[in-house]
Amino acid sequence: MNAPTSAPSPSPIVELVPRHGTRTIAAIAAGRADVVNLTFGEPDFDTPRHIAEAGCNAIRAGHTRYAPGAGIPQLREAAAAAVGRRTATPIGHDQVVVTAGAILGVYGTLAALVARGGGVLVPDPGWPSYVGQCRVLGHEPIAYRLDPANDFEPDLDALERLAVRPGVQMLVINNPGNPTGAVWRRETVEACVELARRHGLWLLADEVYDEFTFDRPHVSTVPLNEDGRIVSVFSCSKTYAMTGWRVGYLTASRETAATILRVLEHCASSVGTPAQHAALTALTGPQDCVAEMREAYRARRDAAVRLLREEDLLATTPQGAFYAMADVSRSGADSWAFATALAEQRDGAAVVPGDSFGPTGSGMVRLSLASSMEAIEQGIRRVGAAVRADGRR
Repeated sequence: MNAPTSAPSPSPIVELVPRHGTRTIAAIAAGRADVVNLTFGEPDFDTPRHIAEAGCNAIRAGHTRYAPGAGIPQLREAAAAAVGRRTATPIGHDQVVVTAGAILGVYGTLAALVARGGGVLVPDPGWPSYVGQCRVLGHEPIAYRLDPANDFEPDLDALERLAVRPGVQMLVINNPGNPTGAVWRRETVEACVELARRHGLWLLADEVYDEFTFDRPHVSTVPLNEDGRIVSVFSCSKTYAMTGWRVGYLTASRETAATILRVLEHCASSVGTPAQHAALTALTGPQDCVAEMREAYRARRDAAVRLLREEDLLATTPQGAFYAMADVSRSGADSWAFATALAEQRDGAAVVPGDSFGPTGSGMVRLSLASSMEAIEQGIRRVGAAVRADGRR
């Protein structure tokens, strides 16, 4: 009888995928009433009642079977109309693909438009899934720096030098930004589109926080998609506090949308049908809830900036989304060690290591302002106390 062999090894790709900083720290703090949790970018608001009821009514009405791969027709129409209103740009329903959260829209775009081994320019600091998905797909993520001294906007000359590297096929931009809260100026967005056009690149624009800006208007890439090279990704998760419903959508040229759908149909047959009916109500129903959440985030942003200044932690003033970066470099610890220790200590705080968003995040941590005012105030005070304590050691 042959001796049993050892279990097979997982794919080497797993070792290339970065740790998820948000979930790692959140797991340390899970179930701890003494730890203030400022990790997840998840609204602390409930899904508005009229939206939740629409989902429940869809189930009662028997809308529980597979939906078309690109989404139910009424939702595609509604998404096209909503994007058209927000950007003053006519969009056809056949330019919309409904996805299982914006994350699958990003994945499908990277999978469908970038050849294996191709280079993808990703922001640093930036949402870690850009790098993680590139690794899974066999692409090469190439970081371009977002300088805190420049309000986390890119150095366009440096970006140009990266764009001409052999094998680069796509530029990813995220505006408003996670983790930075940056809202890029119109000239910066337009320059990125022109750079992509000049060098023959696809441009993937992550615009999931487009409804949450405070001091500067959001500039969408949708009106700039003159030659079909841009894919713009949106989500109901943040805008309507629907994170658990998993409904996002992307807009692109008709041809590009069909190409991405061809890949996505092998990832998820379709988005949950009741959730799509809820999203339909979200996009077509009253929008007061969005304005109310925006003003709540503005108030939290203002309070966070004031407290971060008092604690000498403010990296920049966030202009949108619901995040703030805190400069903890005076602690002398790297951001992973700082965040881990702070989450583990009694009466601590859970914040996300800046390093998990890229090398430029070193010495910083991300605070989610999608938390209560009390949690934000208490959390910032605890971060400040930890920085002072570490600095004295």
